[in-house]
Amino acid sequence: MQAKALLQQLQERFGDTLRDAVLCLNEVTIELAPEDLIDTCRALRDERAFRFEQLIDVCGVDYLNYGEDEWATEETTSTGFSRGVEAKAAGRLPGLEEELSVETPQQDRRFAAVYHLLSVAHNHRLRLRVFAPDGQLPVVPSVVEIWNSANWFEREAFDLFGILFEGHPDLRRILTDYGFIGHPFRKDFPLSGNVEVRYDPEKQRVVYQPVSIEPRVLVPKVIRGDALEPATLDAADSGAEDESDGEDDA
Repeated sequence: MQAKALLQQLQERFGDTLRDAVLCLNEVTIELAPEDLIDTCRALRDERAFRFEQLIDVCGVDYLNYGEDEWATEETTSTGFSRGVEAKAAGRLPGLEEELSVETPQQDRRFAAVYHLLSVAHNHRLRLRVFAPDGQLPVVPSVVEIWNSANWFEREAFDLFGILFEGHPDLRRILTDYGFIGHPFRKDFPLSGNVEVRYDPEKQRVVYQPVSIEPRVLVPKVIRGDALEPATLDAADSGAEDESDGEDDA
């Protein structure tokens, strides 16, 4: 089935249930509300017109600072270094300019779970996105009862992004260590982390301690446009003659 035909079929079948439905780069992406996720996914799996038998992947997305650039890319400015120190992107140099607090402003449509579906019968793919209604405590329904492969995928999204999947039979971390603080793929997670581990020879065990590494700002090299003066042919010829004269004197 062609992607355009699939998009039209989805719009006719689900109607206003789709918050958004777009076709980009020959791929269909639909957006659903959390309360419509389970019924829609079951229909996508069971109905003969779709038959999305396989869930290929579930991933989390953090849209904090989405659309904001930390570095200007079109032309250089005189404030190149300050853009790295006076952070615009979340997670850079935490705590140097702001006081740490457990209170964070509400982020509407910050966290989303993205599902990639495959229909072997019809040989087409579908991307499905669901935003968590609360940015401070992101919760979306689990689809484990529909596709068993979602089990580990949802655990990974929970571990890295802190997205809670309601109804998951065993929602616990899968990649980070026991006692890990925070969720490392969140945009506001500090680049140097929260704690570090080392082996203590006196206690003869691994211990946790505050991060000792100093945050380092990576500033891209800036080449000013007025500093680049193109060499002319005359200047290049004169330079070659000077070199030849030096060789003759030697």
